[in-house]
Amino acid sequence: MSNISEITAANTGAALETNKAQSAGKTGNYGKTVGKPQLSEAGAKYYEELKKKYSGMDFVLVSKDMKEVAKQNASSYGNANRMVVLIDEEKIERMATDENYRAKYEGLIAKAQSQMPQLKSVMANQPGVKTIGMQVNDNGTASFFAVMSKSNQDMTEKLAAKRAEKKAAEKAEAKKEAKKEQMEKLREGHLDKTDKVPDEEDYVILQADSVEELVKKIEDYNFSLRADSVQTPYEKSIGQSIDFKG
Repeated sequence: MSNISEITAANTGAALETNKAQSAGKTGNYGKTVGKPQLSEAGAKYYEELKKKYSGMDFVLVSKDMKEVAKQNASSYGNANRMVVLIDEEKIERMATDENYRAKYEGLIAKAQSQMPQLKSVMANQPGVKTIGMQVNDNGTASFFAVMSKSNQDMTEKLAAKRAEKKAAEKAEAKKEAKKEQMEKLREGHLDKTDKVPDEEDYVILQADSVEELVKKIEDYNFSLRADSVQTPYEKSIGQSIDFKG
């Protein structure tokens, strides 16, 4: 598991220059970060106060050019005991000076914190939950996500041997086809540097607009792993989730 502070624009393949508007700020020791966020003195002071106020949550400061990338790297923020909070530098700066704006967004964070007992219960009773987090959005809302293991040991042990063999055969066939396609690209000279042979799927990120919706998606996802083993990997990828390969 890579250190979150190392998840920058460079190693996510989305290298971007720091916007000139950030020149008034400076890079500091903000704890866990994605990208290279810069806060003014007032912003940095407020951010420290925010983390102390909601000390039961695990804050990750995101540079404004990495907001979309941040959630895609959710598996790297792993904390099984506390909710991860992704919040970008622009919101922190405005929260530091705008009382109404601060009240609105702190309200979202406070509400999520109050629901942590429910989420901890889910994490304790639902197998395969690696991380649960929230992202503070630009439109005055929060979205929630859960990183789910696709190869949960407890659940796998409960599956019948035939179903396990079927999955293994499907994955082997998928890899074989992917390698065949890659070789064809190489021969044709069309292989992009970013193309990779898919490896075994490690995790999936479930997304929701509320804690209640996230809980239901976690339950439904685990049920599908138990009961719907005859689906192909492609069929399983269809729905409200983002598949990742490691």
